[in-house]
Amino acid sequence: MSQTVTQTSTYTTTDVEAVVRRLTADLVMIASSSGAETEARALEWAHDIELLAKHGYLDCVDLTLISNGIEQKATRFYVNESGSLANDRPGNARWPKIEGAHLRIVLTPQKAYDQTAREKMAGKMKASWSPSNDDISHPTLNQSGGREYSSNGYGMQRKDYNP
Repeated sequence: MSQTVTQTSTYTTTDVEAVVRRLTADLVMIASSSGAETEARALEWAHDIELLAKHGYLDCVDLTLISNGIEQKATRFYVNESGSLANDRPGNARWPKIEGAHLRIVLTPQKAYDQTAREKMAGKMKASWSPSNDDISHPTLNQSGGREYSSNGYGMQRKDYNP
């Protein structure tokens, strides 16, 4: 018995790159304005995000500014392949500079990111990633605003969380 599976996508890796460039602009702006991380580190994160996205392994990216154990601000980028998102410009991602604050980034993979996929990606990633049990539901913040980035059928929807 044989089975044939056909997967049709309405986007290319070039579309993924275009969308991730917008996300990268936000990451760099957030790192720079908050002073909580270097631009170089933000670019490493963006590299790994793009790598996972190109292979269909990425579900969402959650970035949170934390000071003294308290969430100050957050943003989440959801992968959206519906082709229905707008194509906003990056921006409105200036975050406050808080002494001693740090950025926490959590990547949520698709189910396809199994042990074999992790091994395949291991030598290609720039950052060191480890499993996280952190609560990224942002219970002390309110979702307010965001942006949409898309190219053909690939997109990311950014949702912002503020106090």
